[in-house]
Order: sequence, then structure tokens, then C-alpha cells
Amino acid sequence: MIQITQLKLPVEHTEKELKERIAAELGIRTKELKGWKIVRRSVDARKKEELKYVYTIWAETAEENRILAKSRHKNIMSIIPGKYMFPESGGAKLERPPVIVGSGPAGLFCGYALALHGYQPVILEQGDPASVRREKVEAFWKDGVLDPDSNVQFGEGGAGTFSDGKLNTGVKDRNGRNQEVLRIFVEAGAPEEILYDARPHLGTDLLVRIVENIRNRILEAGGEVRFRSKAADLILRDGRVRGVRLSDGEELETEVVVLATGHSARDTFSMLHDKGLQMQPKSFAVGVRVEHPQRLITERQYGPDAPASLGAAAYRLAHTLENGRGVYSFCMCPGGYVVNASSEPERLAVNGMSYHARDSLNANSAIVVSVTPEDFAAYHQEGTSPVLDGVAFQRELERRAYLCGGGAVPVQRFEDFCRNKAGGSGGLAPCIKGRYEYANVREIFPEYLSDSLERGIRSFDKKIPGFAGADVLLSGVESRTSSPVRICRDENLESSISGIYPCGEGAGYAGGITSAAMDGLRIAEAVAGKYRPVHKIL
Repeated sequence: MIQITQLKLPVEHTEKELKERIAAELGIRTKELKGWKIVRRSVDARKKEELKYVYTIWAETAEENRILAKSRHKNIMSIIPGKYMFPESGGAKLERPPVIVGSGPAGLFCGYALALHGYQPVILEQGDPASVRREKVEAFWKDGVLDPDSNVQFGEGGAGTFSDGKLNTGVKDRNGRNQEVLRIFVEAGAPEEILYDARPHLGTDLLVRIVENIRNRILEAGGEVRFRSKAADLILRDGRVRGVRLSDGEELETEVVVLATGHSARDTFSMLHDKGLQMQPKSFAVGVRVEHPQRLITERQYGPDAPASLGAAAYRLAHTLENGRGVYSFCMCPGGYVVNASSEPERLAVNGMSYHARDSLNANSAIVVSVTPEDFAAYHQEGTSPVLDGVAFQRELERRAYLCGGGAVPVQRFEDFCRNKAGGSGGLAPCIKGRYEYANVREIFPEYLSDSLERGIRSFDKKIPGFAGADVLLSGVESRTSSPVRICRDENLESSISGIYPCGEGAGYAGGITSAAMDGLRIAEAVAGKYRPVHKIL
């Protein structure tokens, strides 16, 4: 196999032109190409008048040896494509199937891998199936009636289901887990371009169907998925886990529990700490959602004459402030919506979401500031562990956000945010799922965070002119960027209590759909490497 990198073509090229360019790079005729595939595609927008796609290509030809011997280009090389390999099963015997707590991407992909290899996992989900959950979330946005167990944060698919469905990750992947995750998504109905786009995404409308298809594959392979089944307690004996107790009192015996709870499982974090699991407080980030006209972002990124085929443009911004804090964009949603992502009564959190078409009038992104355990120590509650101070900090900001908007999403023009006064509407209409009210968003935060947000947004204006415009909209509070705790695990990926495997974003080992799914595969590998399957592999 020959790999070609840095192959560039105008963004409006045809497939025929791409094939001809591949052959030209290799110095052969197109009919001598036995096959080729796109491995990666990104946009080079440095010259707005000459937008180009940049490709990495794998090509097959009978002339490989001659081409490689002749070529002096660093962008042409021989490659042996790697392949994801699930480990051989271990020798220890499982008396009961593994229990996976949570059906977000970490739990689903862990369950998928274990089910296909004969381990009959039981997945517990406190919320509803994805389609039922979608109906409840849309009803919440319409009437404000919250179901604490099934909402934007909880339910099949996890918090990422109601997001842009972004699948890019910065995790270094030497074991092929990233491509395996994308392959499984495509197998479950995702478009094939996610296999090679530099910034792949799915959209909430596609994710609902995709996660249901993954669940059905788990069931077909002998696994079990139980909805409205909340893990309320762990059964421990002789220094290891022996089972899970559900909120209705039912007990499930097992020697293996995978904790894939997600970053918002606050009552579970408290229970786990009380049971003696070693945990640590973890830095995260908080801030606001910022909305701009999508037309502005696309013109700034791609130029005014960009072809519609490129779709809505995204951005990624970061800056270190004079006070040493990092401020950055997070979960950017082109052509998307700000959503009320609350999961607790009388507390309000926001997130961002796009549908697959990314066709709303506004772009939105979280603009967040890093916070550390030293910052949220001031929010410590008597009688609780300092490990959970980050949860207390999140809850306090969400309480203030709820009061600020009177139960609706509080929104404020950037000019009014800088003046620290409640204002009204301006030239930009919000794209928000759920009720919203104009209010003083700045009051949600301690002043050091408000000031950092203001300074950060002004700094981004130097990179994207108009980013700090007077009518740019801010809404709050973006408080669920990542888990506020890390559940410690050893070199075998087990917690301080034997048989318990912390997994994914909630445990502090992932940040997004793909990295959480990859960690789910990693935990499945660890379980399989230790234990024999429960029954014959399909």
C-alpha cells in the first residue's frame, strides 16, 4: 500500500479529478490504480481566494515497488495499514455477566465489544431509550417540566446525543481504537465521510438512530440493556465488588462493574466516595455559550465567496490571559442551537447542539475559563468530602443561572455583559432550545471569572474580527465541560476496589464522544484479557 500525503485540490473538484491527481502523483495512468481510499480530508483556508481540500490517500497498484524506488517525494511512502485487534480472552472464570453502569458512548462501546466476544454484559441506564428520551427533552424545552432521570444529560447515548455529535479527538491512538469507533458508527448508520473528515460530526438527529442500532447489535449478540434502572449502591465483600443494588431494591450479582456514568452523575460520585473508592478532585472549565451569525463565522473562516458545499464553518480558539488562566472555545456548534441542558430542579446549565445539516442561522460555542480545586475550595459544604467541592461549585453556578433567568436560559448582549447591566435584545436573535430571558449573565460568576471571560472574548476578536461585537449573545451557564472528579484506576484499569473499572468521561478519562467510546473499548479489552467469555463467541 502506498500513502500519499498533502495532496491538494480545489474544494469543488470532482471524483474523476481526484483519481487523476492520485495517478499523477504516483506517475502512473489511472487504469493502473487497483484501488484507493481517502484516509483524511481537511480544508486549507489560508488563502480565501484559493480554498483547497488537503488529502491523505492510500493507493494500491501493481507498480508499488517501482514507484517507491523512483520517488523522491517525502509525501509518498509505503505503509502497512494497522488493524484494531481485540485481545485473546483471559483464563479467569466469570460467574455472572459484567454489569455496565451507563449507556453513553463509553458504556455502549464497552458493552458492544464485550457482547460481540461472548461476555453477555448487562447495561444499566437510569434514563430512557434514545427515541423516548428525545421526546422528553423536546417536551422539557417546550414546557419546562424536567425529568431528573431522563434529560439532556441522562439517557441512552449520554450527554453527547444532544450535542453537535463531534467525533474528532486529540487522543493519541496507537491501537486503532479511533478508527474502530468510527467503523462501528458507520456500521450503525453514520455517513462514511466520518472515516476521513478532519472534523467529523453526526448531529443529534442522526445520533438517536445510530445509538439505537448499536444497542440492537448488543442485544443480538447476547447482551442486555435495562432502562429506568438506576444503580444506587455497590455490594462489596472481602475487598471486591460482588454486585449492584438498584434504586428499586433489586440486586444484581457480578464480579465486574464498569462505571461509565458520565460527567453529571453527581449522586453516584457521592455514593462511590462513601463506598471508599479512591477519587481525586479534577480541574475543568466553566463559562458561557456565545452566539454569532453563522454567516459571519463562515465568511471570516472561508471568505465571502466560499462554496455552499463546504457547509457551516467552525473555529477553535484559545488564549492565555495575563492572570495565567486559560480561556478557550469548547464544543463549537456551527449552524446550531444553545440548549437548556439542566438535569437538577432549580438549577440551570446550557450546552450546544447541531442537527446534521448545521443549518440554523447562528453559530454557537462554549467560551470557558479553566478552574482548579483551589478555586472551588471556597464552595466546600460542611459534612462533605473536599473531593466533591467541584460538584458544589457547579451546582452553585447553576443555581445562580436559574435565578438569573427566572428558570429560563439567561441571555445577554456582550456589550451589556461588559457594562455589568441587564439589557434587552439587539440585532441578533438567539437560536435556543428552551425558554430564554434577557438578564445579567455576568452576575452568575465570581468577578474573576466574568473578567476572564470578557478579556478572552476580546482577545478572540483579533483572530476573528467581529467576535466581540456589541450584539454578540452570551448565555449561561456552561458548567458541564468535563467531570469534576477522577476515579483512580491502576495499571490494570481497576479502581481501588477490585472488580470495579472506572470508564469514560465521568471517571475522568475522556473528553467527548470519541475519546469516551475509545476508553469503553479499552476497558472491554481489560475485562476480556482477564476473564473467559460467559458463553461461546458468536
